Amino acid sequence: MMRVEPILLEGHTAIAIEVKLPKTTLLVITTDKGYIMCGALDVGLLNERLRDRNIVAARATGVRTIEELLDAPLESVTYTAEDLGIVAGMTGREAILKMM
Repeated sequence: MMRVEPILLEGHTAIAIEVKLPKTTLLVITTDKGYIMCGALDVGLLNERLRDRNIVAARATGVRTIEELLDAPLESVTYTAEDLGIVAGMTGREAILKMM
């Protein structure tokens, strides 16, 4: 099952995506500039092999819902996300607002 819905944050709209898979759930919140995702995101791959794409992305681990993804501290971020002021330790909500 897949669920897609808008999320309103301080007057801005992001899109939340939840994909139920066997034994796991993929969680993503995206904007026009970038996205945050659950632990399935490979930030190392984005930073190393796909660096030329300048992807703005961040990862939070141990989350099971969209709300938890918003509230969790980010575990890792891409280099391009860092250029926007997004750093490990900030919440997903703070990162999404910087991506607006």
